[in-house]
Amino acid sequence: MGIKSKDLLGLSALTPDDIRLILRTSESFKEVSGREIKKVPALRGKTVVNLFFEPSTRTRTSFELAAKRLSADVINFSPSTSSIVKGETLLDTARNIESMQADIIVLRHSSPGAAETLAKGVRSSVINAGDGWHEHPTQALLDLFTILERKKEIQGLTVTIVGDIAHSRVARSNIYALTKLGAHVRVVAPPTMIPLHIHSLGVTVYSNLDDALEGVDVIIMLRLQLERLGRAFFPSIREYARLYCLNRTRLSRAKADVMVMHPGPLNRGVEITPDVADSPAAVILDQVSNGVAVRMGIMYLLSGSGAA
Repeated sequence: MGIKSKDLLGLSALTPDDIRLILRTSESFKEVSGREIKKVPALRGKTVVNLFFEPSTRTRTSFELAAKRLSADVINFSPSTSSIVKGETLLDTARNIESMQADIIVLRHSSPGAAETLAKGVRSSVINAGDGWHEHPTQALLDLFTILERKKEIQGLTVTIVGDIAHSRVARSNIYALTKLGAHVRVVAPPTMIPLHIHSLGVTVYSNLDDALEGVDVIIMLRLQLERLGRAFFPSIREYARLYCLNRTRLSRAKADVMVMHPGPLNRGVEITPDVADSPAAVILDQVSNGVAVRMGIMYLLSGSGAA
């Protein structure tokens, strides 16, 4: 049995069983990346199109590797050299691509809801690789996968998410997924970066980072998106770092076996100090590695092949 939808647009609509199925399926693909020949024939004959409207080395490469390790044909579409610059709409572009027999379209776009709009207009499966401030479901799933590798269970864990909660698609997808699987989620950020009604998502809001880290199992640091937001939401980078940067002293407030996560790329010394980022507690590179396995699992399930 596969996941019920033809698309993966976000985690808010998935059931806990859907999420567990994706994670189990991804686990079966992780060993493929450790083989001498890193390839299985699961998507042989299928075509995957990476349609990225935002710069993203890490996520795009991860999707490309995942598709190729499933033996799919992969096309990386660049909007800057396409008919988009001549005024063609996203949907018309996608329909033209689909006419070339694309089976899966991976979309990253700055507009919230772009992936859902596309999914309604094409027959191909659509995977949301990040849409504005809405959701980034594959990042949250690879975060869950990485937590399970160390902690073995999500239920009952206390997870603190630190940073710009209001504008983070990573935070939103993680909150949906972690609470569905029974984790206690805390969020901490400057007041200008905490969205209204965040309590309705089942999280506990903190204003002080030291308090938010007390006794936690997992810390998820968010990237400060200076290229999008500038410095309009806090007085200065120095002030932000003084109040919200994760350093050794603050890390000692968490449990001894705490995990430190970050979706990357890092702003060292702003969100996280180098000694913490490179410490045994940090699983940042594990997250990157696991992203390939998780994206393989998702594409496999959406292709209609069912559970691995």
